[in-house]
This record gives sequence, structure tokens and C-alpha cells, in this order.
Amino acid sequence: MRAILAGGGTGGHVIPALAIAQELQRRYDAECLFIGTARGLENRLVPNAGYPLKLVQVGALNRVSLATRLKTLFDLPRSIFTAAGIINEFQPEVVIGVGGYASGPAMLAAILKHIPRVAFEPNVIPGFANRVVAHFVSAAAVHFKETADYFRNPSVTGVPVRTAFFQIPRKPYDPASPTLLVFGGSQGARAINQAMIRSLPKLKQRVPGLHIIHQTGERDYDSVQSGYLQAGVVAEIHKFIDDMPAFFARADLVLCRSGASTVAEIAAAAKPAVFVPFPLAADDHQRRNAEALEREGAAVVVEETKLDEVWLVDTISALLEDPARLRSMSDAARAMAHPNAASDIADLAAKVGGIEIQPTD
Repeated sequence: MRAILAGGGTGGHVIPALAIAQELQRRYDAECLFIGTARGLENRLVPNAGYPLKLVQVGALNRVSLATRLKTLFDLPRSIFTAAGIINEFQPEVVIGVGGYASGPAMLAAILKHIPRVAFEPNVIPGFANRVVAHFVSAAAVHFKETADYFRNPSVTGVPVRTAFFQIPRKPYDPASPTLLVFGGSQGARAINQAMIRSLPKLKQRVPGLHIIHQTGERDYDSVQSGYLQAGVVAEIHKFIDDMPAFFARADLVLCRSGASTVAEIAAAAKPAVFVPFPLAADDHQRRNAEALEREGAAVVVEETKLDEVWLVDTISALLEDPARLRSMSDAARAMAHPNAASDIADLAAKVGGIEIQPTD
């Protein structure tokens, strides 16, 4: 079997795509090729994972300046032509669009060449590239049931998440010494970092036994560390956390952004969460992702505009003072997890590509 995975830009697109490729390789002995752009994270992650990467030149069309939009429209025919050439050379049975800049040209080329195609959409509201091709795909793999309405032949598969997140055992809760895990993605989140520093004196009063693990990102590490020292709060402060499942396992509550991969990891680990959506995310998808979990009772959403010390302290302390609610949130999060996401998407791609479905191990 041969499969092209097209798209990228951010880890939220690239990391699930790699998980799908690995499952296609494991289950169907697939030969996988990635199509991306020169600006995306795929340039580092895809070659490091051992997969070939071809590039097309295309930019953004959504929420950009008129000049950028015009340049992208000018580049689009050439990028479709380039993608069509890659498809001609590689001869895939299926093209899987994972969202991001390169997804649109590759999927449009697959449509024009009548190659079976699958759209993967991890957010509640599909990204621009997936919205463009939504009615022309052979099938779609979506994370949330609400997203299914946008596509032809949708399947709710969830987002591929590392197995380690599903293996985290339920942590016995000790209200005398709870643990809060704070992070904002690999680059950190300045709004969350600053709000936490402002909140430390009152948090120390309201939850005196609280232990905090805080991933700051590179740029805010020194200032956050200084803030904890000035507040007299002992905490574990990291620029980056490589083994995130291990830190999830220690947490009773998580404070974080709500990108698609993070939301899927929260569900897989069955962790109660306070989400602070990034307000400038395309199509406001982080807020919509967070609200999907909030509706099921798995999370609380705090808008960044309300992220002052009063809201943050009241929200965190109220949750940590209510073990029954934390347990209920954990159960609700676990009910939204999809442990077989990668294999389900691989099977969907194989089916669309006319390959016999292989039984799950």
C-alpha cells in the first residue's frame, strides 16, 4: 500500500499524521510519503521519524492580509501542479489531508486526479483547507461528533495519542497536597504564565499544600522562576517537558491551552482540566475544542480576557476543594477518549484505497 499524508505546519497537524503513518506502516506495510511546506514543523519531525518529505509552495488564505491572500492565490495553481506531479510519481492508493497549508493543494490535486482521499480533522470546526475539500473527500476522520456534519462519509475516530497517556492510572487524590500541572504548549503561553505569577499569593492562602509543576517555554522561564521565588512558592519549573505522560500522571488538575492534541491527551489521561483557549487561534478552534469537553463535564473554560488572579484562584481552588467533582470530570474525560484512533484512521484509509482491512492485533 502507498499513502500520501499532506499538511502540517504545527505539531497539532504533524504529530497525529506521523501516528497515522506509523499505523499504516505497521498494519498494512504501507510506504508513506509526506507533503508539506518549507515553513512547517514537518521539516524537522517528518525526516526525524524516517519518512520522505516533499514540499509545495503555498501560504495562508484564512485570517491574513489581502497581500498575503493574493500571493497565496497566485501560488496555488503552481502548488496544485507540484502536488499532482508528486502524486503521479508516487502513485498512492490514498491521499490523507491532515490540515495545514500543504493539505489544500495536495487534496485538490487528488480530487482532480480521482485518487481516493481522506480528510483528518482534529478540531470541532474544520480548518480552512479541510472546509474547502469537505464535500469532495471519499471519507473523513474527525475527533468530535459535531464535526461530522461538515464532511461526506465521516467517522468519529478521535485524534491519535501516545499509548502512554492511556496507561496513566487513576491517581489517589489527597486534598492536603494536590498537584497542579500548568503548561501552554511547547513555546509556553505568556498569558497563562503571567496570570499564574499574579495568582500565587492568593493560591498559597487558599490551597496551602498545593504543589505546582509549570512548563514555561524558553522565553518566560527566567521571569516565571523569579515570580515563584518572590512569592515564596516552591514549584517545579521547566522550560520544556519531554515526558509529558509522566507529568500528567502526577497531576490532579491541569491548566493549559486547548489545541486539538492537548484536548485529546487530556481525555486519554482522564485528567480534569481548566482550559484557557488561545484567542487568536484560526476560526477560534481552541475555544470550540474546550467547550466540547466543558459540555460533557470534563473541563472548565476560562477565557483569556477573564484570566485575572481572582478568576484563576477561585476556579482552581474550587475544583481542588471538591474531590467528587474532580472524579466526575476525570470520568467524563475518559469517556471522550479514543484509544484506537490511529488504527481506526488507518483502516479508514485502507478501505477508501481499496485495500483489504487487516484485523487489529
